[in-house]
Amino acid sequence: MLYKRLALWVVLSLPGLLFAQQTNEFGILDQFEKDFKSYVKDTTAAAIYLYEKGENYFEARQGYIWLITTYHAKKKILKKQGFDEAEIIIPYYRAKAGRERVNAIKAITHNGNRKQVVASDKIFDVDVNERLSQIKFTFPSVEVGSVLEYSYEIQSPFFYNLSGWEFQSAIPKLYSEYNAKIPGNFKYNRSLIGEIGLDVNDASIKKSCFSVPGISQRADCEVLKYVMKDVPAFKEDEEYMLSSDNYRSTLEFELSEYVSLDGIKQKFTKTWRDVDKEFRTDKDIGGQLRKKNFFEKNVSLDLITGGESDLEKAKNIYGFVKEHYTWNNKYSIFRNNNVKDAFDRRTGNVAEINITLINLLNAADIKTDLMVLSTRSHGLPKRNHPVLSNFNYVVAKTTIDGKEYLLDATEKEMPFGMLPYRCLNYYGRVMDLDGESYWYDILPEKNNSRSIQVKAELKDDKAVGTLDDITMGYEAFFKRDQVAKTSEEKYLGEMERELDDDFVIQTYETNSEKSNERTLVEHFEFELRNINMDATVFFNPFLVRFFAVNPFKSEQRYYPIDFGFLRNYRYMANIKIPEGYRVKEFPEVVNLALPDQSALLRFECKEYQGVINVYFNFKLNSTQYNSEGYAYIKKFFERAVNVQNQSYLVLEKL
Repeated sequence: MLYKRLALWVVLSLPGLLFAQQTNEFGILDQFEKDFKSYVKDTTAAAIYLYEKGENYFEARQGYIWLITTYHAKKKILKKQGFDEAEIIIPYYRAKAGRERVNAIKAITHNGNRKQVVASDKIFDVDVNERLSQIKFTFPSVEVGSVLEYSYEIQSPFFYNLSGWEFQSAIPKLYSEYNAKIPGNFKYNRSLIGEIGLDVNDASIKKSCFSVPGISQRADCEVLKYVMKDVPAFKEDEEYMLSSDNYRSTLEFELSEYVSLDGIKQKFTKTWRDVDKEFRTDKDIGGQLRKKNFFEKNVSLDLITGGESDLEKAKNIYGFVKEHYTWNNKYSIFRNNNVKDAFDRRTGNVAEINITLINLLNAADIKTDLMVLSTRSHGLPKRNHPVLSNFNYVVAKTTIDGKEYLLDATEKEMPFGMLPYRCLNYYGRVMDLDGESYWYDILPEKNNSRSIQVKAELKDDKAVGTLDDITMGYEAFFKRDQVAKTSEEKYLGEMERELDDDFVIQTYETNSEKSNERTLVEHFEFELRNINMDATVFFNPFLVRFFAVNPFKSEQRYYPIDFGFLRNYRYMANIKIPEGYRVKEFPEVVNLALPDQSALLRFECKEYQGVINVYFNFKLNSTQYNSEGYAYIKKFFERAVNVQNQSYLVLEKL
């Protein structure tokens, strides 16, 4: 019985054992790797990692302790679109204190039983900037079916460059393994990012595994092994996502503490109290926040003292800063900030503009602090300990009459109390110069909508009528920003092309009485030409489509859908039935809701006294939907797109 169990274990483990054996020797492919032609779990994949393994450990060489990184990978080209995978870039770093070395580079193109080695004179060393260099090479003779194998070692004096492992990349991976051997005098914070679980998660202690010549004491090591199998490609072409750094399956390491062999302890992870202290004395941030005397001397006294209330005063100051500055499209929050020079130039980066706003509000006795945050494309900041590189943006945070506001004066059309879409990234850190910093949630404007109201009449092979486009919140800002950055003629021309080749705008105006800083009301008179008024008329009542195609195309998604703000789209049309016609058929009624009413879709057409009333409503009651609900959202959008594109009123001649 014991023999049978052992035999069964061997049989079940055989594929894994074979895989482990084939990875031991560089330059050898097994039959599976040679014959592999398509990835069943992602038939769209143009290339795939058959195998990938990395390792970090510490080693004494020439009297110094080095961080060693080894890497070995095999990629297979499945389609011509995967030829770009033949271009390899290996980054490495240098500084005054030392530089990394890239050693033992080996690279082979396997085409069946033929092998072609990348020659050393085809491997190039390129300086990117003062700190970053790259080793570059391209595999030769690449064709569909090629296996591209390469390996290298990086020898680094920078212990903080043990940064982790990326399990997920732009192409899928059959097998990805990371190993580390870390002496006990190094302490790293580590975390696993993403929704994909580990297939192997092993940790053990190895006694006396690390030593330095001349020192008798040996250190124990933590030995780590992490494996993921069948890792899907991370596709960044999907819409409505935050930074891929939040979701791509990655193992992150961050050096927290190092104890040298002579017992000296060096800490690398700071507390927020440490950061607060440094922040107050920093010349680029803290020092720039104490310039209110300069602004008191260089702006009108009425701007600082005028206004019937603090809120009116704050809005006047906000409007002044928006008008005074032109944003140079740079963030630059931790260096090269000078609000005096920027004020004189009337142009500046994010920090200079918003620090000006903070100084002016404080000069007006409206207590205002700076808040650091990370933009949507930059990633979510870590909350357990400060990592200043997690932040790339600053805004103003103020409280007026008990109500809190976040302000950003970089966008000329942005209403008071709203942040640009790029800033809608959940939370930031308020840096109070007089107290302790604290986390603060970013709450987007809730009332964001676009409503289309149409009144039309079908006659003489065309539809004529009026169209009101009413936008609120972020939808209004996007519209205003678009109008402000182009001429009216170009704006209307783009709108005609977007709606229909036969759609002609005859008059256009903005309704100033009904519009305000958060609402924009536009009025159009139009003609829709070339409607065939035959015995049977097919007419799509959607002159405006909120989305013509489904933005969600992937079969699966391993990260949340993030819209940034709540959205509500309404379309209402009154279409007069032409004389001599009647309604033969209405489109199908649609009434759908996602679980917990998190999204709603309604569509219905009715006739009343010779007029067809069309009502469509698409509403998202949540800003974020998790990956488990992706299939529902995808189908929901698909249904909404089909309603707008394929719904026809059918009229027939009497």
